[in-house]
Amino acid sequence: MSQATLHPMLNTAIKAARAAGAIINRASLDLERLQVTAKSHNDFVTEVDQAAEEIIIETLLGAYPGHGILGEETGRSHGAKDSDYLWIIDPLDGTTNFIHGFPQYAVSIALAHKGKVEQAVVYDPSRNDLFFATKGRGAFLNNQRLRVSKRSRMLEALIGTGFPFRKGDNFKRYVEMFTEVMQACAGLRRPGAAALDLCYVAAGWYDGFFETGLSPWDCAAGSLIITEAGGLVGNFTGEADFLYQRELVAGNPKVYAQLVQMLAKYSRVIKDEELATPAPGAGNPATAATAATPEQALADTEPAKKPAPAKKVVRIKKADLPKIAEDDAPL
Repeated sequence: MSQATLHPMLNTAIKAARAAGAIINRASLDLERLQVTAKSHNDFVTEVDQAAEEIIIETLLGAYPGHGILGEETGRSHGAKDSDYLWIIDPLDGTTNFIHGFPQYAVSIALAHKGKVEQAVVYDPSRNDLFFATKGRGAFLNNQRLRVSKRSRMLEALIGTGFPFRKGDNFKRYVEMFTEVMQACAGLRRPGAAALDLCYVAAGWYDGFFETGLSPWDCAAGSLIITEAGGLVGNFTGEADFLYQRELVAGNPKVYAQLVQMLAKYSRVIKDEELATPAPGAGNPATAATAATPEQALADTEPAKKPAPAKKVVRIKKADLPKIAEDDAPL
C-alpha cells in the first residue's frame, strides 16, 4: 500500500490529525501559559483542546462539507445533522497528562458510515506515531503492519485499563474489577489515554484492555484499528454494541474471551430511558444545533434500540480476522 492508494477520507483524517498535533506540540513547549478549565470534577479542557478540535473540523468539513461531526468539545454543533457520515473526534485524549507534561496523549479521529466505523486515525504527537486503519484493509503504525499478540494464557497477559476519575463513578465496583483482573494477569497498566491504549492492543504491546465510562470519541478510532489488526472489541458481555455503552473490553481473541468471562457480571449498559431523555433545547432545532453538549450529542446519535432480553449466558462473538496483505504501508 502506498500513500496514493490510501482512501481519500483517511488521507483527510491524517491531514487533520497532524495539524492538530502541531498545535499540541507547540503548546507543550510552554505548559505554564495554558488556560485550564474544569468541565467537571477531574475532567479538564484547555484552549489547546479547543484549537485542535477547531482545526480538525475545519479540515474535515473543508473536504466533506456534507458530513456530520461529533466532537468531544463541541458536540454536534458543526456539520450536517442528517448525514450518513459522522466524524467522531477527540482532539486531545489524555488532557490531564498533557497539562502535567506527561507524554501520553493523542488525537483521535474516526469516520462512521451508517453507524459503522470505516476510517480511523490515532496520532501521538509527542512520538510522531501515526496509527491508522481502513475497514477491510488492515491497521498500521507508520510504515508497519499491525497484528495483535498471540498470547493465550491470562497469567502471561499484560492488560491496559483506566481508573475512575469522575465524581459519581462507582469506585467500589472498579476495585472489585481491578482486583479480579490483576490477580489473574501478568500486569495491569493505566497510562491515561484510552485511544492510545487501544492502539497498543492492536500493536501487540498489550494483550487486552478494559474500561468503563468511555465516550464514542475515546474509542471509535482505536476500536477499528484493533479489529483490523485481528483483535476483538465489545462490551463487558461480549456484544458488539460497545460504542455507546460506556464500557469496553478488547484484546487478542484468546485474552478477550477470558476478560469477557471475568467482566460480564460487572456490565452496566446505559438504560434506554436515559438515552431517550430529551436534551435541553431539543424542542428548538436552532438552539439544539448550537448549544448541544457532547453528552447530549451522544444521546442524539445513539441508534434506536429494542429492549434487550435478559442475559442468561455470556456470548462471545468471534470476528472475522482481516486478511493480511504482503504489501507495505505508506510512510
